[in-house]
Amino acid sequence: MPGVGGVLIRQLMSYCGSASEVFRSSAARLIKIPGIGEVTARAILHPDVLRETEQVQQRCEKLGVQQLFYTDKRYPARLKTLYDAPPMLYWQGAADLNAARTIGIVGTRQATEYGRRITEELIQNLRPYSPLIISGLAYGIDIMAHRASLANGLPTIGVMASGVDIIYPHLHTKTAQEMLLLGGLLTENRPGVKPDARLFPARNRIIAGLSDGVIIVEAAAKGGALITAEYANNYHREVFAVPGHLNQTFSQGCNKLIRENKAQIYTKPDDIIEALNWDQAAGKTAPAEKPLLTLEFTEEESQVLALFRQQADWHIDELSWRSQIPIGKLSSLLLNLEFKGIVRSLPGKKFQMN
Repeated sequence: MPGVGGVLIRQLMSYCGSASEVFRSSAARLIKIPGIGEVTARAILHPDVLRETEQVQQRCEKLGVQQLFYTDKRYPARLKTLYDAPPMLYWQGAADLNAARTIGIVGTRQATEYGRRITEELIQNLRPYSPLIISGLAYGIDIMAHRASLANGLPTIGVMASGVDIIYPHLHTKTAQEMLLLGGLLTENRPGVKPDARLFPARNRIIAGLSDGVIIVEAAAKGGALITAEYANNYHREVFAVPGHLNQTFSQGCNKLIRENKAQIYTKPDDIIEALNWDQAAGKTAPAEKPLLTLEFTEEESQVLALFRQQADWHIDELSWRSQIPIGKLSSLLLNLEFKGIVRSLPGKKFQMN
């Protein structure tokens, strides 16, 4: 809905408890929710909203597109913890969105032979670790990364600034179709949405959020690749930049990131493998969940404690949104955990695990 973005969706879900309850609520109740005024409340309850939603759903079913709301178990876990996570994703493909290892590879649309060679060599050397390769399906480094991934039998996801049914640029349609067999296409835009300048930066945040690390192969002093690097730094992801010739326009961005300590210098694939601990994790299964999280607590308590394992401290509003437990019930739950000595309260309605 126009004017109802991720922040308001979080508020609505937190206060009402579910999407269904939002639409069952009265306008008077909705107005009491912070950020929801009379105009927005009336817009939410207008009958055209659900009619339009039904049309979108029918179109997705016809196209074979999955709708992943952020409460869906299939929603990417790496995105769920972000403050600006897209509420809804549209997904088409076969890849595991929660793959054990992911790497984002982005760069300029005006890629050089040097950039192509670095991209292909990097992906070839990462092949033993079977990572999910993420990029933006654009000209230059992006499409090179997708094609090199396919050539090496690695799953690759194209994050789009349009609906999943509108391939942009159209020239990459064949590659996009090939990606569906092993990787896939992902977007926060409903089917039929055409690419627009304002949607590309938003697309870049998804690339950064899905990635354990992001490598900028070639980039000018300004551009989408640097925006992706900025998001990755904000999300505490590892960022790498390939150094380039001082007089080369499309190395200026990478050299700048390195100079300003916003990216590690990339010299060889081992730089990424070691920084992400892929060498240590190779061949090892994930450790089992601690018994206290699954045996000694209720299902909802275990759900909250699992979130504390992902992040040191949480504001109660954010915790309510992530766990989908209404604030009233969550407050009681946290108090109980505090009595047990598991969590402690902090100033500003924050909580931390002991």
